[in-house]
Amino acid sequence: MMNVIKSVWVWVSSITFVLLGFPVSLLLWLISLLFDHKRRMNNRWMVIQGVVLTKMSPFWKVTAEGREKIDNRQPYVIVPNHQSMLDIVFFNMLYHRLRWVSKIEVFKVPVLGWEMKMVKYIPLERGNKHSVVKMMDLCVTSLRDGISVVIFPEGTRSLTGAIGKFKTGAFQLAVKTDKPILPVLIDGTGDILPKHGFIFRNRRNVRIRVLDPVFPGQFGTGDPEELASMIQSVMVKAMEEMRNEPGYKK
Repeated sequence: MMNVIKSVWVWVSSITFVLLGFPVSLLLWLISLLFDHKRRMNNRWMVIQGVVLTKMSPFWKVTAEGREKIDNRQPYVIVPNHQSMLDIVFFNMLYHRLRWVSKIEVFKVPVLGWEMKMVKYIPLERGNKHSVVKMMDLCVTSLRDGISVVIFPEGTRSLTGAIGKFKTGAFQLAVKTDKPILPVLIDGTGDILPKHGFIFRNRRNVRIRVLDPVFPGQFGTGDPEELASMIQSVMVKAMEEMRNEPGYKK
């Protein structure tokens, strides 16, 4: 019962905050039509909203490590592991300008989907080859505009917290654009809000850790599948090491 009460509070307070913030998003978007075609102001406001949503709840604590490894003048192909829908909200704790590749269904959600379009997040319809081609083109444009792109290489949320097999799309993009890959670990969100769930469960310390960026000269291969396997191995090992660190709290 306490989890249900807690969940109602989190959902209601979060939705209320987003609704109250939407007029600001709309105003910034209208201004951007004339002065900000890259939607930098909307992007910054999206980050601010994500940080506030992350910090306003007493039911989790989020620690972000390794932000100093991110050069905000450098666009990256960012590849985080995926445990929960909370990953997207908590990711704003990195304070980095970026665009998510997201399922096209999310863009149809009122208010949230409208904001995503305002920031120029990138839609993808799974199983549609034309959509995949368009998604890649938009990712290339974003990177050339100096704005990082985030793709979950697992393609779906993990049921166990273990990092699954990586798909090749993000790595094809990195090879094609000659941009660095930025691996990011997220741990703990799946215990709070698991896949297919809407009830917040355990109070949890969530850890986000930025790993060392991998620049094109370090790829060692032009094969996206081989590159995906290499980065996956790095992230699996780093996750195991993080979870075994003294004082690591769940």
